[in-house]
Amino acid sequence: MLQYILSNGIPLGIFLSFMIGPVFFVLLETSITKGFRAALFFDFGVVLGDIFFIGLAYLGSYRLIQSLKDDPALFIFGGIVMLAYGIISYAKLYKASKNIDEDEEVVDLIKKNYFSLFIKGFLLNFINIGVLGFWLLIIITFGPRLQMDSSNVFWFFTTVIISYLATDVCKILAAKQLRSKLTPANIIKIKKISSILLIVFGAILLAQGWFPSDKQFVKDTIEKIEKE
Repeated sequence: MLQYILSNGIPLGIFLSFMIGPVFFVLLETSITKGFRAALFFDFGVVLGDIFFIGLAYLGSYRLIQSLKDDPALFIFGGIVMLAYGIISYAKLYKASKNIDEDEEVVDLIKKNYFSLFIKGFLLNFINIGVLGFWLLIIITFGPRLQMDSSNVFWFFTTVIISYLATDVCKILAAKQLRSKLTPANIIKIKKISSILLIVFGAILLAQGWFPSDKQFVKDTIEKIEKE
């Protein structure tokens, strides 16, 4: 069982770290503009959100979680929050770019509040209800092989989370190398890109909530292809 946990948990954690989503880009932006420690605190918040969803998916009844993760209202709520955050952030940055002073110290433009970064990471992961669906799928896929034994499940997901964090640390260190090229103008540009990406992902979540029939059509089409 240990071999199965390691051989599946480690690759899954690495894969999870490279899943393209809002967290991926914000983590890199945080590392570039605020440094290693700030990005790490943000990542801890993200992991706490994952742990919450893992617990919910494991302890909750399958039918309840299945209906919850496909509830259009939750996608709409998450999309609105993410969209609003992205728009507000971009508006503030646009205003800041008008008054930018190239002689200003870079450190003056970089505010570090580790607790707020931790909360930001948690909330950014928490409002993306698709994460719950992902962890439910993982439990359904690997649970039977783990005999749904609480000890096996615990060590499997512990392996996944540790692998995920270790890979993220490598990403953070790699992104940190760009800090030497930071200027006030570059900081604004990087943050603007991050805000635009949040707007895009927020719009995608909204679309998933507004057009649930389209999402079901895609699922049905995929299942039909697989059967053929």
